[in-house]
Amino acid sequence: MTEQNNEPKNSPEDDAGKEEKNMDVENAAAAQQQPEQDDMQEDSSPFTGEEEPPMFTEDTFAGADSAVRIAELEQAVAQEKERALRALAEAENTRRRALKDREDAGKYAISRFARDLLDVLDNFSRAMDSVPEDLKEVDERINAVITGVESVQNDMLKIFTSHGIQKIEPLDERFDPNFHEVMFEAPGSGKPEGVVIQVIEPGYVISGRLLRPARVGVAKGDPGAAPNHAVDEEV
Repeated sequence: MTEQNNEPKNSPEDDAGKEEKNMDVENAAAAQQQPEQDDMQEDSSPFTGEEEPPMFTEDTFAGADSAVRIAELEQAVAQEKERALRALAEAENTRRRALKDREDAGKYAISRFARDLLDVLDNFSRAMDSVPEDLKEVDERINAVITGVESVQNDMLKIFTSHGIQKIEPLDERFDPNFHEVMFEAPGSGKPEGVVIQVIEPGYVISGRLLRPARVGVAKGDPGAAPNHAVDEEV
């Protein structure tokens, strides 16, 4: 005798209910996994939150071109500024040169005329030096003439001084080739070498510029003579 199976059989309605329950479980599990996948995708993205990837548009390239153009204009402005400063400096130098030339013209315009008068002044000196001393004592009229010549000479020297002309008489001074002209050298004078021992003809300068050198005789050198330091300090 066979044993009878007492287990109850499922009806088609029960099987359908089980399948629906299984599908609901699977959907719930899928719904739970979906946010995790979305979070993983968001974490892998380089842009988070509300940030958006940069957008390269025509305005972006236009801004870059503007920056380059501004740099070029600034460089051009700097170059023009440098040119303007150089032009101003050259104009200032030209103005100063013109002013100096005008001042020099005012100072030295009479140089040639004054140089010609030096011969006349020298002739007055020669005329007075040519009169013997004994003759001056014999005739008073000669003394009157000499006095008149000396007055003219002194007046001319005053006029020279008023126009910036100075006389050079470098006796016992150190020889200066810029203002003196050596006519002879004399040994055994008791003076250090290069010291002026005689002024043959005085020199003149006009506003510091040489008008005529002084013609002098200088000492050739005496081994026993001490150096003239006072002359060196004056020069």
